[in-house]
Amino acid sequence: MVRSLSIMAPAFRYAEHKNAKAFYDADIFYYQGTDFIAEVERLLETELQTYLGCREVETLVISGQMANMAVYSAMVDYVNRTDRKREARRIQPVMCHHIGKGGHLSSQPMGALRDFVAHNPITERPTVINFPVLPHNPYKIDVPATLKEIEISQPELIILGKSMVIYREPIAEIAQFLKAQELKNTVLMVDMAHVLGLIGPHFQEPFKEGAHLVTGSTHKTYFGTQRGIVGCPFTEQDARYELWETLKRHTFPGSVSNHHLGTLLGLFMAAYEMNHFKNDYQPKVMANAKAFARALADCGLEPAGDPQTEYTETHQVILPVGYGRGPEMALRLEKSNIICNYQAVPDEEGFTASGALRLGVSEMTRFGMEEVVKNVNVKAQVEKMRQRFRDMQFCFSNNEFEGLIHNLHQII
Repeated sequence: MVRSLSIMAPAFRYAEHKNAKAFYDADIFYYQGTDFIAEVERLLETELQTYLGCREVETLVISGQMANMAVYSAMVDYVNRTDRKREARRIQPVMCHHIGKGGHLSSQPMGALRDFVAHNPITERPTVINFPVLPHNPYKIDVPATLKEIEISQPELIILGKSMVIYREPIAEIAQFLKAQELKNTVLMVDMAHVLGLIGPHFQEPFKEGAHLVTGSTHKTYFGTQRGIVGCPFTEQDARYELWETLKRHTFPGSVSNHHLGTLLGLFMAAYEMNHFKNDYQPKVMANAKAFARALADCGLEPAGDPQTEYTETHQVILPVGYGRGPEMALRLEKSNIICNYQAVPDEEGFTASGALRLGVSEMTRFGMEEVVKNVNVKAQVEKMRQRFRDMQFCFSNNEFEGLIHNLHQII
């Protein structure tokens, strides 16, 4: 149903709009025939507010990277809010994960952060501080060392969230420290793109733990179409609500014009499904990842991470395969119809030396897999096994969504 909705008539239409204070905060649409989309957006925001546990959600951004860029752009505006006469300065400093230790490209100074982070005039390098990691486990943040670094550098923006993510992030510890130290100028952002579909009591609840902003793409562990979102917990009485208002302005017209109404409509149904099925889906994903990692270890391989926690707390399993051999192994697996991607691990100098595979279980969990089949390395065997898992689960069937289609028709 999500896929069908994504190619219906709205996919080829426009619905740019923004709040106008001059019109008593009315939401002004620049195209006619958009009442249907306005109602879908309202319903989508409601579903996402419920899912994320927050008061405000921006749904117009069409990718996770665009969501992050909207935040960075708004942050530059926000840090310059007290003096509009001088030349605007960039964010300084920013604390984030190093890309070699799993950090996402969109939070790197060579990536989406590039045009928004200040440069040190002495070193001529971006004022970026990377999270310290545990010496015996470079996939995990060293919390005491991180808090000490925050106290010293007082970053204006802290970005948690990774693309190589096998552990929970210390959101609560950092948020509590910021409050205790009264670092009111520090914004704590969590990019949950890869684990957005795991948000909840089984994994992490970022806003309950103290996050100021949550961004993400909606098509990884989350059920949705390829889009992005930003959420925040602020009310109009909060001092940081001005940051949210700035972000809304920097989304449209700053970051996006046509916001892809087809995938917006599909995301609405996906959000409805996620709220309905998350309590069954999420624990199965994490249980499958642990079972998969254990099975790999039983075969004599050595997954990254701590064996005491069964190597992972998410949907991902990181498997070292030898220095520089990641691309070769990923290609060999692809020939057997097993799709994964190669990854550089923390002790390697970059992706040219990738010596690991990043594997995930969320997709096949939706097709009903609940246990690992070992020693399947031939294409014909993989195809035979896959035939047992053809019917997608954790979504509404034909009979169930007839009523939902009827409800959508009532909106038109």
